[in-house]
Amino acid sequence: MTNDAPIHADHDASRTVHDALREPANRVSPRAVAYWRTNAAIGSVIVLAITFTVYFLVPSRPWWATAIVAVIVIGSLVEVAAMPTVRYRVHRWEVNDIAIHTRDGWINLESRIAPLNRVQTVDSQQGAIMRLFNLASITVTTASSAGSVDIVGLDADEARELVATLTTITAATEGDAT
Repeated sequence: MTNDAPIHADHDASRTVHDALREPANRVSPRAVAYWRTNAAIGSVIVLAITFTVYFLVPSRPWWATAIVAVIVIGSLVEVAAMPTVRYRVHRWEVNDIAIHTRDGWINLESRIAPLNRVQTVDSQQGAIMRLFNLASITVTTASSAGSVDIVGLDADEARELVATLTTITAATEGDAT
């Protein structure tokens, strides 16, 4: 039996489930790389400023304090240089007739599939830095203890369209989302 063979007698239903379980088709905006790099750089500057302040204020530093500072510096460089590119390659999303499917992360990967009949709210966010890059994020809250489904780094216009699409689909979907 191949992977494309239907599990159930109803070929259309099994094909839909198979489609829902494949890798999501859509990437976030390429501008998300610069957005994530900017956020990482801001966070790293703050962490490094605190780290060096504490390091140089302590009069007698043991060898391991220098090792900790080196690890923090290297970690910050990796986060700024590598994380945005890896995250862009990993982050994907897709909405089909039965579910919203996301995959994200850069060290730990997470894949989430939320049936549309479980969607309770669809929210859009656009912080100050996101506005500079013309990006937005959406949060889909479901009737699940696993929490919401987030798509970070969408083109702002695409996010507005996706919110409208999800709202239309979920309004037409039978179920009480509880």
